[in-house]
Amino acid sequence: MSRKFKTLEEFKRAPKHSVVIVLDNIRSLNNVGSIFRTADSFLIEGIYLCGITGQPPHREIEKTALGATLSVEWKYFSDVIIAIQELKNNNYKIFAVEQADNSICLQNVGVSNDDKIAIVLGNEVAGISKHILSACDIIVEIPQMGTKHSLNVSVCAGIVCWEVLKKAGFI
Repeated sequence: MSRKFKTLEEFKRAPKHSVVIVLDNIRSLNNVGSIFRTADSFLIEGIYLCGITGQPPHREIEKTALGATLSVEWKYFSDVIIAIQELKNNNYKIFAVEQADNSICLQNVGVSNDDKIAIVLGNEVAGISKHILSACDIIVEIPQMGTKHSLNVSVCAGIVCWEVLKKAGFI
């Protein structure tokens, strides 16, 4: 199967999916870069970088972003709650991705192509704090079947983006 990939200019003009990825205190610059690359591949509207999450331009982010920091729009917020409030004010449904007592399995979450979705991903060690979870509309969880109880945050971003876009009918 042969595909024509977009130039940077074509990407910037292309309509984006109404999905924003919110990164809260992501410590690995390689994870940040990988998530930029995922956002580019799925035509995601943008990324909100919060707290200690690294910001472009940075050599370590570029190692895995491979130029996606130039194509994907991003904003920085010192506090994730401010980012979440901005998204809520713009009618986004806020999905926290976390293992919690009241989480819903990702495959059971309903999404339509009219929904504007923000996907909140937390720190690689601490996850998403309870006060941030309480600011979100829904907590989704990716089923785990092995001995490890979590996925790498950049892998998680790809899985959730794929599932949300598939449920919305874009894939």
